[in-house]
Amino acid sequence: QVQLVESGGGLVQAGGSLRLSCAASGTIFSISVMGWYRQAPGKQRELVCITSSGSTNYAASVKGRFTISRDNVKNTVYLQMNSLKPEDTAVYYCNVILRSGRYSPLSTYWGQGTQVTVSS
Repeated sequence: QVQLVESGGGLVQAGGSLRLSCAASGTIFSISVMGWYRQAPGKQRELVCITSSGSTNYAASVKGRFTISRDNVKNTVYLQMNSLKPEDTAVYYCNVILRSGRYSPLSTYWGQGTQVTVSS
């Protein structure tokens, strides 16, 4: 079994910064992809950014403001969010795609979600 534990959400004023963390624990052989998604009220969940094998992709709406990083020793992914805007308000979910064993199939896991609220 694998667990993802998120932390770091909260309330911040527009222009401020927050850092989210997501730590994966349990039976992990290798992690292929780590990323962040968000879901605002009344909207579909959308990709924020992902990192895999050294490549990183960002949604156009956050490019230049958000930075994803990864600690492979701690199996942790971070999301540094700067210059936050009210439209960044959402529940943020981390997403990890991994193998639990050498010959296991890839499996997808989600964090519990953390609320980020940006006031104007």
